[in-house]
Amino acid sequence: MAKASARHILVATKEACEALKTKIEAGEDFAASARENSQCPSGKDGGNLGEFSPGQMVKEFDDVVFSGEVGKVLGPVKTQFGYHLIEVTKRSE
Repeated sequence: MAKASARHILVATKEACEALKTKIEAGEDFAASARENSQCPSGKDGGNLGEFSPGQMVKEFDDVVFSGEVGKVLGPVKTQFGYHLIEVTKRSE
């Protein structure tokens, strides 16, 4: 079964998400940005969500994690929780 490891940053607005993505793409550290900005408890751990399988996260999140490019900052991804930036750190089939 497929598995992935990812980290994310959760914010309330698409604009905030896009602004963070721009900063990270310009060299800001993803984990530091997650600790400062994420509204998810995982932010304290740099946004790290650990390893999970398809179906363990909400569909919009899963779709990106299991199809997006590994190592690239993906998003904004809208879910019922808000807007996410997602970085897939590892994925296996």
